[in-house]
Amino acid sequence: MSEPLVQARGLTKKFGDFVAVDAVDFDIAKGEAFGFLGPNGAGKTSTMKMITTVSPITEGKLTVFGLDPAADGRAIRQRLGVVPQEDNLDLELTVAENLYIYGRYHDMNRSAIRARTEELLAFAELSDRARSRVEPLSGGMKRRLTIARALINDPDLVILDEPTTGLDPQARHVLWDRLYRLKRQGATLIITTHYMDEAEQLCDRLVVMDGGKIVAEGSPRQLIAQYAPREVVELRFGEGQVDLVASKLDGVANRAEVLADRVILYTDDADATQHALNEREIHAEQVLVRRSTLEDVFLKLTGRRLID
Repeated sequence: MSEPLVQARGLTKKFGDFVAVDAVDFDIAKGEAFGFLGPNGAGKTSTMKMITTVSPITEGKLTVFGLDPAADGRAIRQRLGVVPQEDNLDLELTVAENLYIYGRYHDMNRSAIRARTEELLAFAELSDRARSRVEPLSGGMKRRLTIARALINDPDLVILDEPTTGLDPQARHVLWDRLYRLKRQGATLIITTHYMDEAEQLCDRLVVMDGGKIVAEGSPRQLIAQYAPREVVELRFGEGQVDLVASKLDGVANRAEVLADRVILYTDDADATQHALNEREIHAEQVLVRRSTLEDVFLKLTGRRLID
């Protein structure tokens, strides 16, 4: 097998006595979309900052393109495209000028920048906005421009930190389509997210992080198969009713999670579970039957929801 583009062994990041990333191991191969899934504060962004060489590692080993970030930071950064969690576009410049400036940062000549800009604006569906100032653009347009800017130097590795946070559902799906096209073109992507549907849509393989540790690793399908039964029955009750039914749930499903506003039952047979509920005269105000998701995996592994 070829050498991983990114390899970590015992990778640790500390801020004083606080351990943000706690001795994690992972490999990221060329051409795959690799995800870091977890809630805010799980250690995802700290890991990304070490990979992009803007934050030194505290302990362990990290290589990017086979290079040491401490010694070869500049060489690594020249081959990266980085989409930060918060857009940092120059609002006073036009869309095309934002791309031009980044091209010059990478020592590209003017003709190469013009050709690449035209290509990227078409990719981001912003060709008709080339001469528009950035400030009045919608959030989705700004995010697509930020991604286009990260691609100006045709990077070997694209890192996206929470790429769709704050976007409405329509803008998120448009952005997913752009990222999926990058995957089809053979790009290597690292994506941090706390949206389980985003990870399922985009990631070939991912790790689940919590409290700075990696608690699971695999493809989305593998993780769901390993940690969550096939079906989920969600029950919503009236105010104060959840505690009353909690004691009646033993044996109705493989596992039950009792939350403040609802009960989640994990089962291999939703019909049999609903029949058992009826026999025990447990009647919810609302019942939802669905397939297991990565959010269910995370709840099983950590005991809390991804959005916590």
